[in-house]
Amino acid sequence: MKVDVIIPTYKPDKGFPEMIKRLEKQTLKPNRIIIMNTEEKYFEKLLYGTDFAREHPLVEVHHLSKREFNHGGTRHLGALHSSGDIFVCMTQDALPADNRLLEELAAPFLSDDRIAVSYARQLPEKDSGEIERFTRAYNYPEESCVKGKEQLPEMGIKTYFCSNVCAAYKKNIYQELGGFVRHTIFNEDMIYAAGAVQAGWKIAYAAGARVYHSHNYSCREQFRRNFDNGVSQAQHADIFSGVPSESEGMKLVKQTASHLFAVHKPWLVIKLIAASGAKYMGFWLGKHYKSLPARFVKVCSMNKDYWL
Repeated sequence: MKVDVIIPTYKPDKGFPEMIKRLEKQTLKPNRIIIMNTEEKYFEKLLYGTDFAREHPLVEVHHLSKREFNHGGTRHLGALHSSGDIFVCMTQDALPADNRLLEELAAPFLSDDRIAVSYARQLPEKDSGEIERFTRAYNYPEESCVKGKEQLPEMGIKTYFCSNVCAAYKKNIYQELGGFVRHTIFNEDMIYAAGAVQAGWKIAYAAGARVYHSHNYSCREQFRRNFDNGVSQAQHADIFSGVPSESEGMKLVKQTASHLFAVHKPWLVIKLIAASGAKYMGFWLGKHYKSLPARFVKVCSMNKDYWL
């Protein structure tokens, strides 16, 4: 089974070469590592004076301008470059936790031919705060699972949950379903997963496949990120209107607050309330972005180039 890895990059930092090294040491060796890089000058600046191309022969780099980048379209272009049976989408800040990441991601496809996508568990990084650590554990538990249409009544929107921070796609099914939506501000992974589920395929959460990935977002960043999430859900109401996410968000807030009291850090509840308020306000405004002035929409958005 051939596996390619696709990584969109923009201003990669000094940790990026370590990611590449860990991918090269996988028990299931990647066929190719396809980098879809936005703005060549930043990539060249990071690697100036190194022998990156010779040291990493599995890597191929495709450069594009900032205007050309799109969450769905850029990844789809990477998939077109792939010749693997499976391709794995990763973000530049997702660090493989061990050398079995690709093997564990591929395993669900070998055990069940109805699997269209498998996605990895995200572990918090060392500098993560208590709230972020709990959120990662809530969204990415220790137990693997398989989700399909049958789980919709019980799991709701979580049925479609999938993250291109680290997710594997079966190439022939991807082609059959038409791939990622080409122009989207957010959620290209969940939009694809929803289409796969509705077409009768399954989504696998592979808890044994692990990457380090987390964020310590400020309230402003949470607002903007969730604004884009709301825009995406408004633009794809055919998918998201039947499985509203607000109840799932409230469930997370309640469980996080209980956890903070349990670990004797009640003062963090104030931070939780502020962040949750920012998330909800951003999400609500995003869902109603068509009613807002264009200039205000751009101010609220994290992905400002989307509106150019």
